[in-house]
Amino acid sequence: MKSLAGDVLLIALGTAVSRVLGLARDASIAAQFGASAAYDAFLVAFFAANVLRQLLGEGALATAFVPIYTGLRASADEADRFASNLLSLLIVLFPLFCAAGIILAPWYVPFLATGFAPQKMALTVSLARFIFPFVALVGFGAVFMGILNAHERFFAPSFAPVWFNVGMIAGALILAPRWSTPVYGLAAGVLLGGAGQLLSQLPALRKVRFRFSFTLLPIDSGVWSLLRRMAPAVFILAVSEINLLVDNKLASYLPDGSISALQYGMRLFQLPLGVLAVSIATALLPRLSAAQVERDSARFSTYVGDGLAATALVLLPATAGLALLGGDVIRLLFEHGSFAAADTLRTARVLAFYLVGLLPYGWVYVQVRAFYALGRTTVPLIGALASVATNVALDLALVGPMKEGGLALATGIAGIVNAAVLLVFLREKTPWASLVRRLTLAAAGTLGMSGLVYATHWAARSTPVVVRVLAPTLVGLLAYGLFVRLTSLWRLVRRPPRGSTQPS
Repeated sequence: MKSLAGDVLLIALGTAVSRVLGLARDASIAAQFGASAAYDAFLVAFFAANVLRQLLGEGALATAFVPIYTGLRASADEADRFASNLLSLLIVLFPLFCAAGIILAPWYVPFLATGFAPQKMALTVSLARFIFPFVALVGFGAVFMGILNAHERFFAPSFAPVWFNVGMIAGALILAPRWSTPVYGLAAGVLLGGAGQLLSQLPALRKVRFRFSFTLLPIDSGVWSLLRRMAPAVFILAVSEINLLVDNKLASYLPDGSISALQYGMRLFQLPLGVLAVSIATALLPRLSAAQVERDSARFSTYVGDGLAATALVLLPATAGLALLGGDVIRLLFEHGSFAAADTLRTARVLAFYLVGLLPYGWVYVQVRAFYALGRTTVPLIGALASVATNVALDLALVGPMKEGGLALATGIAGIVNAAVLLVFLREKTPWASLVRRLTLAAAGTLGMSGLVYATHWAARSTPVVVRVLAPTLVGLLAYGLFVRLTSLWRLVRRPPRGSTQPS
């Protein structure tokens, strides 16, 4: 029987390597481009491909794929036939889709950043055309990820984004200086990294003995079921991405570098989400799906409670640490080359406002997986609609007085609204007594850790920035880890899953 904590750690290990390289990627980009008009243009150009990746690839497809594939695993032939039919359809459809995205770029890109000057807009359109094939690369990679996760092989798919970051770093440091317009080298790095992310999962697919056969017709019944499950997910992600679209549109009217500052702040905000919250949710999905297939409501409820508590266990101290050390972390990582001290101050302010929503966004990852395992795929759409309505209203209210800081605060509060709505719908599956007890303990441990981090940071105030970051971080990790070990929270870390999923 495989431990939930063990799988989470395995996923987190692969993801952590990717995220560390992601920070190296962002540091490389910051040194090369800073918070500049060229990087603003790249971010808007990449936004189009990235949103479609979420809608048609990694987000909706992978989340809907795992429960169906898990249900078919009793017969390896049925599972492989379903996955092969899906991949065959994508082989035909993705090239057509990418061609349409390249041709239509002059029409949809101006909608994304209406405040850009003509020259900046022309660069953005050209970059969007260059980057768009990335959608197909990560779309195929999402299917591979779903197959491996359903087999409880978590490391390879969680490690795959490492190669995307390697491609981006190569684009920033090697290709960009060789391009007459350097930002095109960064765009080439996107395609290089997307190919690496796809190809790196092939060895693991062979190990789970996945057998692909090109089959277009007849369309497998599992594919139709996937499309029905994906439809709400596409709407959910589309609604969610409206938040970022509105942020970018409003920021396009602010001074050059505003979109870049939002992006750098978001990168640090997403670091604990990507390494910790996503790892927990990814490990839970096949377990939740199996518990639902077996109609074991007690085990399902246990997983929900463990997922929410584990997410709080790691994100509460992460929130406190970034709030206390965020400025120096940004200074250490990004304040080199073209990234100036003024950019550090803008980014630190943005990060502080984003952090309001760190734990709620982590909970949303777990909650959405629970609803997909239950087959209640329309419920997350309600939370997403409430979130986007909150974000748009607060964006419009706060962008004037608070500039990019107001956009970040609106995003954080929107996450709180989303998590609260989903929690209402999930209330009958949530073990409230144990969850509240664990949250209280985690909050107490975070409060004590914060005092020690602040004191250590103050004592190191005249030391180099690397010491001002590492010393308080190590003290905080040791103190919080000791607290968890000495309290009942340790049982959450050690607890194996009740029952088991299908063997891998």
